[in-house]
Amino acid sequence: MTHPKLNRRHFSVLSGAALLANFNSARAQGDKIILGQSAAFTGPAAQLGIQFYQGAKLHFDQLNAQGGVANRQIEIRTLDDGYEPDRCVANTRKLIDDDVLALFGYVGTPTSLAALPLFTKARMPFFAPFSGSMGLRQPFNRYAFHVRASYNDETALIVKQLTYLGLKKIGVFYQNDAYGQAGLSGVTLALASQQLQPVARATVERNSVDVAAAVKTLVAAAPNAIVQIGAYKGCAAFIRAARKAGYGGTFYNVSFVGTQALADELGKDGAGVVVSQVVPSPYTASRPISREFAEAIRKGGGKVQANFSSMEGYLAARVFSDGLRNARGPSREALIAGLESLGGRSYGGFDVMFDASDHAASHFVELSMLTGDGHVRT
Repeated sequence: MTHPKLNRRHFSVLSGAALLANFNSARAQGDKIILGQSAAFTGPAAQLGIQFYQGAKLHFDQLNAQGGVANRQIEIRTLDDGYEPDRCVANTRKLIDDDVLALFGYVGTPTSLAALPLFTKARMPFFAPFSGSMGLRQPFNRYAFHVRASYNDETALIVKQLTYLGLKKIGVFYQNDAYGQAGLSGVTLALASQQLQPVARATVERNSVDVAAAVKTLVAAAPNAIVQIGAYKGCAAFIRAARKAGYGGTFYNVSFVGTQALADELGKDGAGVVVSQVVPSPYTASRPISREFAEAIRKGGGKVQANFSSMEGYLAARVFSDGLRNARGPSREALIAGLESLGGRSYGGFDVMFDASDHAASHFVELSMLTGDGHVRT
């Protein structure tokens, strides 16, 4: 479901001639626009970084083939952080020292939060983190721009769906870090609005599949459903172990789990697992953006897998490119102004709204279900 913010001021866009003239007179990075991305490209969360990057690169490659923006090519410089905050901090310092135009597509809450004081001090735009943490959104940070809905948005829909079905005994399995705490907070807040609270909660360490203690705690509480706030390997390990221990309830995950990665990890054991989504389905042709994405993959030779994570990367690149076109030049302040001037617009059924007082562009959330044969139904 979507909640477009249509009451915001729409800003005018510079004329093409003026944009090009101003763009070429500003600070340049040679003949390229360089973006920096720190994400997991190896380790238990690797598919999240890989898939997001592939979707973004798909759009940038095709845009570059048409001349880029103001005759400048857009390039993503990637550094692997393995989904570990300390490594992300080192990567972020390097990217800032390398004077990239913006940080783009960071993957994860603990890593993004670790980068927050660095990009804020450097006054560097931080665009489309693959995280719904409220800690990145509140208080407002003029350098952070969010394309996806928040974890509070996702967990509110999950709890609404569960209680609508009469399932009020809800357990929470969450990652023992800032990401897990953000999801737990969202679930607790949504339950409290209905005078409920989790019947049990248990954790798993980041980048771990040691779930035995968590399974024991949650299965003993016999919840109707378990909301999972983790990455795909840990969540898959928990689902398998809980079912083996006799748990017969349902599992709900937030989008960061990595839907296709979770489906691949679980195989037939994934049947019936629900995941909230913050971008339209790439598996159906019901929205124009889904058809556009499918056509982009076809034109790119079919090298990118269509899934929710690559769709999110593609959309992030689309929105970023439009903000860059609005900019008076390839400087950080010009980019911020260009993004804020986007106002409200729809990307084929995915509505966004940026302005100078709100950088949370979307509240789009819907639910999908794994079918057990590697597919996802919305």
